[in-house]
Amino acid sequence: MATFELYRRSTIGMCLTETLDQMVSGGILTPELAIQVLIQFDKSMTEALESEVKSKVSIKGHLHTYRFCDNVWTFILQNAQLKSEEGQETVDSVKIVACDSKLLTQ
Repeated sequence: MATFELYRRSTIGMCLTETLDQMVSGGILTPELAIQVLIQFDKSMTEALESEVKSKVSIKGHLHTYRFCDNVWTFILQNAQLKSEEGQETVDSVKIVACDSKLLTQ
């Protein structure tokens, strides 16, 4: 299965990684089991987003940076306006990471 490690840079992902590292260093987990936990984390986050998130957001802003690497698009927008059914918000900067969800299940 291909994994993009999309969620590991989030706060919860970094905390999980740090905890697993401590458990491996302390001999509680093997490195192989820690890797399997991280892979399952990525898979669970993807499944939860697919099944639980129903909102749509419209984003407008100044495109500062974009790149395409390993089938993953990254966009950085400045002075972005995010509009949803609940309202509108303006932020200084937003980073969007996008990939083909079909590649996650391979």
